[in-house]
Amino acid sequence: MHSAATALDSLRRLSETPSVSMLSVAFAQAGFELALVGGPVRDAFLGRIVNDLDFTTNATPDEILGVVIPLSDTHWDIGRQFGTIGARIAGEAVEITTYRVDQYDGETRKPEVAFGLSLEDDLARRDFTVNAMAVRLPQLVLVDPFGGIDDLIARRLRAPSTPAISFDEDPLRMMRAARFVSQLGFELTEETEWAMAERAASIAKISAERVNDELCKLLKTDSPRAGIQLLCRTGVADLVIPEIPALRLEVDEHHHHKDVFEHTLTVLDQAIELEKSRHPDAEPDLTLRIAALMHDIGKPATRKLEPGGVVSFYHHDLVGSKLVAKRMKALRFDKETTVNAARLVELHLRFFGYTEGAWTDSAVRRYVRDAGDQLERLHILTRADVT
Repeated sequence: MHSAATALDSLRRLSETPSVSMLSVAFAQAGFELALVGGPVRDAFLGRIVNDLDFTTNATPDEILGVVIPLSDTHWDIGRQFGTIGARIAGEAVEITTYRVDQYDGETRKPEVAFGLSLEDDLARRDFTVNAMAVRLPQLVLVDPFGGIDDLIARRLRAPSTPAISFDEDPLRMMRAARFVSQLGFELTEETEWAMAERAASIAKISAERVNDELCKLLKTDSPRAGIQLLCRTGVADLVIPEIPALRLEVDEHHHHKDVFEHTLTVLDQAIELEKSRHPDAEPDLTLRIAALMHDIGKPATRKLEPGGVVSFYHHDLVGSKLVAKRMKALRFDKETTVNAARLVELHLRFFGYTEGAWTDSAVRRYVRDAGDQLERLHILTRADVT
């Protein structure tokens, strides 16, 4: 974590960029408050690259438009009902949202949107204290009413309110907790993890599309392992991706096999490492990562205890491929990603035996032909599957 002086210097330089300085001056001249909020402030203190520019203000959506339109190349208001106006200013995409004090009915995730009067009230509705910090512009005054800086130093995640209230208000925050555990390398407080476990079933209230979005963000982090473990440990995964916690197969005293759950996480780790080594500047390969995470989900259904203490999983590749397609359809993945991930799982055992010289030239050609445009991903997956 950067020192406060270094972080504030980073925020000062950000405030002097054309897009931010134009906005802050325009809102001040119009008599409105403006603050940079959430992720950009957190990332400045963590020394991470600031990608998203999120602002909050006491101006209403109509008033925001009145300030923004003269400055912007283009603008959009698809989030207007939630108080959010987007714009492109000096080549940068920005979002400005009116202060909010949302209320939830306890049955759905959709909030009853109510506009607030103060920055502090707006920060109180945020998911975690490390995201409930803001910097007032153009004054460059840090606002941290819930101890977000202390939690950044301690590398912990907790809610501005109690975790029970936070997760009851919006169960999707449990998925966000898993993402931030992986993305930031933080840990939940004990109270927060307990609350997550007690409310795991409430994730069923969230639409598959929203769950999909957070799951994909988790898988695109540099190290999804910790977040996946958290989802499994708290029971959230039982409703989102039940095939993964099902990999924690019992091993009796007479029949022994590899810990399939731990093996799966290791394969995912190794696939990401190989992916980065081949394409260090590319975006995370979601299709490959889904295939790595789910490549062995056919094993519980095909597990057979053989004589002599042997455990077999015959045809788990074919069974797993069908299960992958079924789960991804339920989570509303697009057709191309689903087809490709399922195909990789179906083929992930094809390379077995090649190093022993059992393959003919025609078998190699068939392997290449069957893999098609997924050949490089299949290479990575089969290499990662060696643990």
